[in-house]
Amino acid sequence: MAVNAGLVLQILGVATGVIGAAVCLGYGLWRFLGLALGAAWTALGPRTPGTPDPRVGSYGGTEPGQPAYWARQMWIDAVAAARAAAHTVRYLLVHHWLDEIVRHRLLSGRNGSTGDRAEHVLGRLLLRLLAPATALAALLSALLSCVLLLGIALAFAAQLLLVSGVALAGVLAGRSAERLWKLARGIRMKCPYPGCYRPFPLAVHICPGCGAAHRELRPGRYGALRHVCRCGRALPTTALAGRRKLTARCPHCDQGLPPAVGTTRVVHVPLIGGTSAGKTMLMAAMLDGLRAWSHESALTVEFASPADRREANTLGRQVESTGWALKTQGGQPRALMLLVGRGHGRLRLLRRQRLLYLYDPMGESLRDADTTRRQEYLAHADGVLLVADVLASPAVRRTLRGGDGQLAVAARPADLGPVETYAGFTGELQGLGGRRRRLGVAAVVTKRDVLDRLDSLPRPEGGAVDAWLAEIGLGELVRALGHDFAAARYWAVSAHAATGAGALASEQRRAAEPVLWLLSRTGLRIGGAAAAAEEPRLPRLPRPRGRTGRTAADRSSL
Repeated sequence: MAVNAGLVLQILGVATGVIGAAVCLGYGLWRFLGLALGAAWTALGPRTPGTPDPRVGSYGGTEPGQPAYWARQMWIDAVAAARAAAHTVRYLLVHHWLDEIVRHRLLSGRNGSTGDRAEHVLGRLLLRLLAPATALAALLSALLSCVLLLGIALAFAAQLLLVSGVALAGVLAGRSAERLWKLARGIRMKCPYPGCYRPFPLAVHICPGCGAAHRELRPGRYGALRHVCRCGRALPTTALAGRRKLTARCPHCDQGLPPAVGTTRVVHVPLIGGTSAGKTMLMAAMLDGLRAWSHESALTVEFASPADRREANTLGRQVESTGWALKTQGGQPRALMLLVGRGHGRLRLLRRQRLLYLYDPMGESLRDADTTRRQEYLAHADGVLLVADVLASPAVRRTLRGGDGQLAVAARPADLGPVETYAGFTGELQGLGGRRRRLGVAAVVTKRDVLDRLDSLPRPEGGAVDAWLAEIGLGELVRALGHDFAAARYWAVSAHAATGAGALASEQRRAAEPVLWLLSRTGLRIGGAAAAAEEPRLPRLPRPRGRTGRTAADRSSL
């Protein structure tokens, strides 16, 4: 009886396919899939505790922080898991099934599971006949597991993209919220130090743990809510989350900034006047006046930094010991920074406050266009405080008779009159900032104690100081200020009467009214103080807060 070889081969082929499919679906596929997923899970987990993980990159670049997990490490781990799964499938197919089980065991007549050699020849033949089915099962298991793993990988990648999208949305939301908050409060950060005065979007924040400088401490690729410093300390990324509590430095000149920078609107007010016009004395009087207002109103005043406190204390001691403030020295001035606000809300970020930058430049620095152009802080001015020494005006000096001339000389008049001083800097102010028509100017006539003793001039009675200036021959200045600025107010102040041991409280308050009026134009109104500043013709003192007959609490840290 002849044997049909084709039929035998067909039967063997069918049997091989059936056995291979059965082994694949019954065991091989799940074995491949289980081991591959286990390898991927192991790759996602931590390595040996206490040893460095080679997948975690070192702290590189200028920012001493580790990128957020979702920004970088998440994708590194996902790729490592995919590689581990692919490597496991390849190893199982090539080395374990095809090489070890099929080649070295089944084709050699050995048991595929134990490796024991079959004793009977028929058993060895049967094992050799199972080798093709086992190889087919291995190939089908590898192929199907790769398809399933690819689907799992795509689903996992979609989840990672979703996580990244949520994280990026959190970053955008955090940045947008802080930006809108700053826009609503008019917060623009600028350096107060000479030679810099540059604006910056974000200060450099110092880690309190190791002193590392973080230049990107905001929602971003290093974290949406917090950044982890190289020392392991978590740092908040927004002012609302507590970033303002960290030490801040200017990103351009690397000098320390007050804590209020970045959370409080900055108001820049330069004091403009000639040499010996009384700018520094007026600043000392304004500090005493702000403290006096804080005794009787909702006004709060405090120094922005210890350096500002030391500078103000030095100025106060000079005035008390000599009766005069020393002439301003040096080139560009450092701003004296004060936190001026209203009320005592528990949340500082929600209180009405302004970070006041007061600039007291040398009179010589505003004489001509070249020196004025170097005063870069003028480009940021939110108002101008013009210090007018009328005794330096040639038109006024010509009207003095008798001993009035000697009194004027003893008062140390400025080197330039108010008209000449203003003419020297106003054009450059427009060129630097381009905002002169939107600013307010507070014109303060100084040395009122001397003016009251002159018989040759009418006295600046009441609040109509602008009319008095026109009467003594300075109407040109009044017209120029009214034309060049959005608003102009006038005061006559005696800085000597407002400073020292025998200072008059009323004169102190009058000395502070110009700066309070400029602050009120930025939206900071201090009740009675602002009302008095806005109407210098009819000054009113605010009623003390609390019960009648009792003095209100001191709200000043000056």
